[in-house]
Amino acid sequence: MSRPILQLKDASIYQGDSLVLSNVNVEIYKGDFVYLIGKTGTGKSSFMKTLYGDLALKDGEGHIVDFDLKNLKEKDIPFLRRKLGVVFQDFKLLIDRTINDNLLFVLKATGWKDKKEMDTRVQEVLAKVDMKTKGFKFPHELSGGEQQRIAIARALLNNPELILADEPTGNLDPQTSVEVMEVLQDINKNGNTILMATHDYALLLKYPSKTLKCDENAVYEVVQRKN
Repeated sequence: MSRPILQLKDASIYQGDSLVLSNVNVEIYKGDFVYLIGKTGTGKSSFMKTLYGDLALKDGEGHIVDFDLKNLKEKDIPFLRRKLGVVFQDFKLLIDRTINDNLLFVLKATGWKDKKEMDTRVQEVLAKVDMKTKGFKFPHELSGGEQQRIAIARALLNNPELILADEPTGNLDPQTSVEVMEVLQDINKNGNTILMATHDYALLLKYPSKTLKCDENAVYEVVQRKN
């Protein structure tokens, strides 16, 4: 069996000195689409932040895209994040530049040098989220759903081994949420591995997949009933 892209073993996750999740055991393999659910305050965001190096893993073992989370050093974090694609609830687009320039900024920051290659890559990821004609626009000229598509395109720029989507539909209306979810589903079908934190249970019913739940300081797999 192939090695997991993400593996946590007897891990404890802290926010400051407060224990948020204990004895976490999780494995995610290439091509998986996994939901992370739970009420507000149960640790979903802390779980995600630990995976991309925002919170240190103090107890247990954790490996993600060949990085050891327990021994992750400050200087390693940019390299870890190059192998991850992170999609946030609030898009986090730079409002003072066009969509194309938002994406070029990320490529420059992650070490790309060749202008032609960069322009080509920007067009490729915009095509994947059906936003190829919007590159000249500024974020405020796009709807929320369009901005989230751009955020997904940004996450794809460096061909990440794992996409972490933290409440990607949290600020969107139901119809737009479905549209964004269709984009994520297509990306997953093309081989990208996705871990998506959400509290939108309608999406879980519409697109059933492996589901992890945060509850009472624990993370466990939920078995979804077949209709």
